[in-house]
Amino acid sequence: MPYRRVLKSGLVIASTAPGHAAQLERLQEVVFPTLAPEQRFRAPHYFKHIELFPEGQFVGLDGDTVVAMTSTVRLDFDFEHFGHGFDDIIQGGWMTSHQPGGSWLYGADIGTRPDYRHRGLARGLYAARHETVRSLGLAGQVTVGMMSGFGARKNEMSAQEYYEGLKAGRIVDPTISAQMRIGFQIGGLIPDYLHDPVCDNYGVCLVLDAAHEVRPE
Repeated sequence: MPYRRVLKSGLVIASTAPGHAAQLERLQEVVFPTLAPEQRFRAPHYFKHIELFPEGQFVGLDGDTVVAMTSTVRLDFDFEHFGHGFDDIIQGGWMTSHQPGGSWLYGADIGTRPDYRHRGLARGLYAARHETVRSLGLAGQVTVGMMSGFGARKNEMSAQEYYEGLKAGRIVDPTISAQMRIGFQIGGLIPDYLHDPVCDNYGVCLVLDAAHEVRPE
């Protein structure tokens, strides 16, 4: 059964459908303008995501316009050896890393069009993902967030210092801190995770246990 939830703002979180693919390709360029082009999803990729794992793909809608999105797979995740790269997950964009019996929901991306931010879409997408976690009996959500504030400060401090500041609450990062407010726990720093100067290619492993409550608003 396709997912659909109307937020207080009137915006809608829904299951991704094939008809959204072209808009999603354009949205990738808007949301991730500095990400290496080969690491952005294109319209044909979205058809494959829906084929592989339909219950894990969501969009935010304003009427028929796609203004937010998230793509996920299922994985058996090794927390003792969590170092990996974005390319390992997306497999050229096709997300064939998906393991149908995997015990964790891995969030490959999440994003909202800039003029629609702070209207509950990101939280609504995380909540939709968490409903999938619970309906499938998974252990929780895992993702790697971009340290999107680090690129501008890399001449002031090392990535490790920035990361330690995040953990201690001394540094507020536009991406990681927002994910921590959802309930994600920091699990480790990953260098060379993806190719984006905004985060100087660093990612932070983040974990959200299935028992945690994620309310859409």
